[in-house]
Amino acid sequence: MTNKILFLKMAGLEPLFNCVSNSITCSQDALICFVHWEIVKSGYKCLGIGDEAGKEEKKSELLPAGWNESKELYTLRYRSNDDKSSLLLKAFTVDSTLIFNLMDSTTEKVTDLTLNVNDYIDEANLRTFESVFKNTDELAIKLKSSLLPPEKEERQEKKEKKRESEKPQNSRDPYNNPLLIPHRNPPTRHPPDWPDPMAPFAAGGADLDPFGGRAGGMIVDPLRAGFPRSGFDPSSGIPGVLPPGAVPPGARFDPFGPVGRHRPGPDPDHMPPPGYDDMFM
Repeated sequence: MTNKILFLKMAGLEPLFNCVSNSITCSQDALICFVHWEIVKSGYKCLGIGDEAGKEEKKSELLPAGWNESKELYTLRYRSNDDKSSLLLKAFTVDSTLIFNLMDSTTEKVTDLTLNVNDYIDEANLRTFESVFKNTDELAIKLKSSLLPPEKEERQEKKEKKRESEKPQNSRDPYNNPLLIPHRNPPTRHPPDWPDPMAPFAAGGADLDPFGGRAGGMIVDPLRAGFPRSGFDPSSGIPGVLPPGAVPPGARFDPFGPVGRHRPGPDPDHMPPPGYDDMFM
């Protein structure tokens, strides 16, 4: 069962490995073979070796001739299946490690990864496909996360997320705009409970209320006009004019005579009598 699962995960790698197994002479060669196949699975095909393009190059899933002539530096070039992207892979041998550099010539983005060859290749079984590779799941995860370019589906998902983030935010609060003058009275859910001014009994309604609890009266009450009060209480009566209790407590009262000794009032000489035009009066 384990061998079946391994075969399904590495389908395609076995024919590739069998094609180049006779030329594999060290652990680095086997690791390059695995990395090459992961790049092919990502949507690329190999063009050839070296930094510069050769004559009559063709895209292929196989490793090109002379791919492992140098054991110190491996250089391979790839082209995407849609011809929109090109890759340049270089791998440097340093003791028992391989240092990978991968450059996308379209975006000029460079990724790198360092692998310990002995962690993933069994040097004692270089010619046996079933046992030459170790920890393949871990190796594939490292390659995809740190070295290989994202696959087409991942690139499309990133583009969609970028477009979503660049869309204008239409759900902003219209009353929370720093460029607008704040409202003095922000809108409320329920309008204030004001009396209808067009009601048939609104005019003079306060004059009908003896306790003065309504608005809309037609009588000017100086005791309620905001001026300082003299302490006069009309319900206590006015000597010689009104008996005590003549005015209900708290009722509106229109004085018909002087109320209090110090209550302010108009100057009796501020206007001449009607029809009198003597300026020296």
